[in-house]
Amino acid sequence: MPRRLLSPLTRAYQRNLKALTKATLSSSKRIANQVQRAAVKQLKPPPGSGDWLPGVALGPAGGRRFHLYRPPDLALQPGEKLPLMVMLHGCGQTGRDFAVSTRMNRLAARERFLVLYPEQDRLANAQGCWNWYERRSGKADAEAATLMAAVDQVQMLYPVDRDRIAIAGLSAGASMAALLATRYPTRFKALAMHSGVAPGAAKSPATALGAMRGQHVPLMPATAVGKAMGAAAALTTLPPLLILHGDADTVVSASNAGSTAEVWAVATGARAGTTRLAQRGKRHPMRITDYTRRGRTVVTLCEIAGLGHAWSGGLASMLFTDAAGPDATKLVWAFASRQFRLAREPQ
Repeated sequence: MPRRLLSPLTRAYQRNLKALTKATLSSSKRIANQVQRAAVKQLKPPPGSGDWLPGVALGPAGGRRFHLYRPPDLALQPGEKLPLMVMLHGCGQTGRDFAVSTRMNRLAARERFLVLYPEQDRLANAQGCWNWYERRSGKADAEAATLMAAVDQVQMLYPVDRDRIAIAGLSAGASMAALLATRYPTRFKALAMHSGVAPGAAKSPATALGAMRGQHVPLMPATAVGKAMGAAAALTTLPPLLILHGDADTVVSASNAGSTAEVWAVATGARAGTTRLAQRGKRHPMRITDYTRRGRTVVTLCEIAGLGHAWSGGLASMLFTDAAGPDATKLVWAFASRQFRLAREPQ
C-alpha cells in the first residue's frame, strides 16, 4: 500500500511539536535541577563552625521546621545554661538565609549563646511570611503557639537558660515576634523588631497592606492599647523593646517605628527622652530615642537614615540586607544581653 504524502502544513506541525516536546523536556530537567540545588543548599549548614541542628515543632498551626545553632567547643560547666536568641526571618527568606545574612551565628560563637531559627512552611504562606496579621481568624495565635512549641522543645533538649531568652525578627518576622511577646510576655526578656508593623495595626489580610503603609495604627490612649495588642498578661510585664527601622523603607512605612514605640511606651508607662544622633564610621547615621520608666529603658527606638527594607549591616551578597547600615546583629545582642543582666538586679 503506497505511503500517503503529508501536506506541508502537517509536516510543519510535526516539526514544531517535536521541537516543543524537546524544549519542554529540557526546561523540565533544568527546573528539576534548580529545585534540587536549592534543596541541597537549604540542607547545607551556614558557613562557619558550630552545629546546625534540625528539628520539627508541632502545634495548633501544624508542624514547623527549625534549626538550632550551637557554638563549637562550649565546654559547659556542671549545671551551666546558655542564653537563647530566637530569630524569625522575613518574607521570601528561610531560616538558613536569615542566619547567613545576619551573621548572628558568628556573634553567638564568640559570646556563647544558642540561636533558634524557626522556618515558615510554604503551605501556610506561599511567600514564606509569618501570618502575624491573621488575628481575626485565629491563625496568627495558632502560629504563635506553634513557635512557642519550638522554643519549649529546644529548652527541653538543650542547656537553655529560661531566664535569658530573647526574640528578634525582620519584617513579617518582626511583627510575629511582637505578637509572641504580647501573648507570652513573661517568656522573653527582650524583643527586637527590625522593619516591622506596629503591634495591633492589622487583624486580617485586608488590613495588613494598609498597616504596612502606616495606616490602621492603634489609638494611643492606655485604655485602647491593651485591646489593640491583645496582651494576655498585665501590660507592665511586656519585655523591653528595641526598634530598628530605615527611614527609606518603601515596603513597611517608617511611621510604624514611631507608632510601635508609642504603643509600647503607653502600655508600659514609659516616657520618651531626648533624641540623640549616632554614627559609627561611615555607616548610615541613626536617631536614637530611649523611653524609660523608673530609670530603666523600656523602649529604644533607632531610626536609621538611608536604610530601606533590609537588615542593617547584613551580608552584602544576600537579599534584604544593607551592608552600609549600622550592625543590627550587634545592636540586637547588646540590647538583649543588657536586659539579661538587668533582670537579675533587684528592682
